[in-house]
Amino acid sequence: MEYLDILLMFLKAFLVGGLICAVAQVIINLTELTAGKILVMFMLAGVALTALGLYQPIVEWAGAGATVPISGFGYLLANGAMRGAQEGIFQALTGSLAAASAGVSAAVVFSFLMALIFRSHTKYN
Repeated sequence: MEYLDILLMFLKAFLVGGLICAVAQVIINLTELTAGKILVMFMLAGVALTALGLYQPIVEWAGAGATVPISGFGYLLANGAMRGAQEGIFQALTGSLAAASAGVSAAVVFSFLMALIFRSHTKYN
């Protein structure tokens, strides 16, 4: 890969990831929705766009810019479920869990390690 290709890859990722974050910020500013509701909306949007076949081209074009935001987690769950559904009904239910297991496991392990290293306290102490 040339340096220009790498730069283009970064630009596409920042463009798409930034656009997703900008949409979320507009929703935060213009509505009174809680952060949890907005997260669920974006995750379900990733699932819906994947089911319609619209999220895969975005992932192929933008890479991490589309897979890192929470909508990428919805894409991962839906993609795993659709792959599992090709094998049977039980695999359709467990396919999304299998697809997301590495990321969830890493989050649990690294959270545990950080809890061992750092001492927690409330924000206002």
